[in-house]
Amino acid sequence: MGKLQDRVALVTGGGRGIGRAIALALAQEGARVAVTARTAAELDEVVAVIRSAGGKAQALSADLSDRAAIAGLLPQVAKELGSVDILVNNAGIGSSANPKPLLEYDDDFWDLSLMLNLTAPYLLCKAALPAMLQRRWGRILNVASINGKVPSLHGAAYTASKHGLLGLTKTLALEVAADGITANAICPGPVRTVMSDKRLEYDSRRLGISKDERAKSLTPMGRFLEPEEVAPVAVYLASDDAKMVTGQAFNIDGGMVMT
Repeated sequence: MGKLQDRVALVTGGGRGIGRAIALALAQEGARVAVTARTAAELDEVVAVIRSAGGKAQALSADLSDRAAIAGLLPQVAKELGSVDILVNNAGIGSSANPKPLLEYDDDFWDLSLMLNLTAPYLLCKAALPAMLQRRWGRILNVASINGKVPSLHGAAYTASKHGLLGLTKTLALEVAADGITANAICPGPVRTVMSDKRLEYDSRRLGISKDERAKSLTPMGRFLEPEEVAPVAVYLASDDAKMVTGQAFNIDGGMVMT
């Protein structure tokens, strides 16, 4: 029996990258997993993989910049899989989508970044908490970034939103610490994803070096992380092994930020 047998998890941004890896890892430990993102085909593939291994999964296409779409997620999961025990706020938008110096920053992109990276997790936490409080058990995992601790050049909105997400995580952890609920953050460094590849292209052009040179310089270990190297920490934090761990922000970054 897995560590998360019969727990219900919702993973946002679960169609690819870190979210996909976390969803598969939670399912491998026995959780019933709902995944949400905008691209239905990617979600269907994740669900198919989980079901082929004998697990239970649900795909929910949703745009988390739409508050109405956010409000509908938890009831849909509860109807098919049960009330959410484990909420993984992974969906977001990176600086690579529109990197600019602050003086030239796009205000609409700022608003979108804060909505997806901070407001959507806040709203989903509020939606998931009542059932968790009733059961006196719950796990909230916010996928932040090392840029929640250190800045990203030409990425003001991303840096600000991820700093905010760490603040939200710690405040929530404090508020529900005596109620059987934990709230923690995972702070990945550069992970091999579509979003990171776009940032790699931008920085290599800005610095006048090759993509390979830039990739090797990103971490002391000399490479990107793989999404599957982030997932084990999520499994640990979601399990009873971590029942006394809350309000923490774990760096998984190849040694970039040693604090």
